[in-house]
Amino acid sequence: MKVINLGERSSVINSYMAQLRDVEVQKNRTLFRRNMQRIARATAYEVSRTLQYSEKTITTPLGVKQVPTYDDRIVVGTVLRAGVAFHEGFLDTFDQADSAFVAAHRDEGKREDIKIHVDYIAAPQLDGCTFLMVDPMLATGGSLELSYKAFLTHGTPAKLHICCAIAAQEGIDHLCRVFPDDVTLWVSAVDPILNDQAYIVPGLGDAGDLSFGPKLD
Repeated sequence: MKVINLGERSSVINSYMAQLRDVEVQKNRTLFRRNMQRIARATAYEVSRTLQYSEKTITTPLGVKQVPTYDDRIVVGTVLRAGVAFHEGFLDTFDQADSAFVAAHRDEGKREDIKIHVDYIAAPQLDGCTFLMVDPMLATGGSLELSYKAFLTHGTPAKLHICCAIAAQEGIDHLCRVFPDDVTLWVSAVDPILNDQAYIVPGLGDAGDLSFGPKLD
């Protein structure tokens, strides 16, 4: 699997990431979601540079113009609920894309006791599409792996791009083991470790709670 760490470059993405992590800025839920969307749009732009393009004839009020636009059929898939704001940022860029969703959650507790459950899926036909699986947090990689297997019940994409805001190195290593070489992982920051509850450290906390408020276990 090819791993592209956008955080290694000097760009505005790093400023958005700084705000996402800041405990004071996090008190503003609207801004937290907004920063997720801005990171997603910036990542989507980078992904767009890898697509297949051909020229189309566009009619303007004063004539015609040949314009190169992408040919890929894009589907953006995400894991509920933490990925919703991130998902919206990708749809802002790929405004003709279809959407797919899974609900995946894990039992909280010690890392060795964590179990992951996938209990909902809604997706279009995925055969032959360019599939962007977007999830802001990549911790162990287990949820993302199981979620993708659930999506495969709706067809096999021609291309797969995995897009995350923050990834733990352990999660990246796991995905490199289970996904083939032609898959690309796009990430805006890589953090070194997971704690005993499998949360990314230093990370930013719980993206779902910070976006939408705390939930009952």
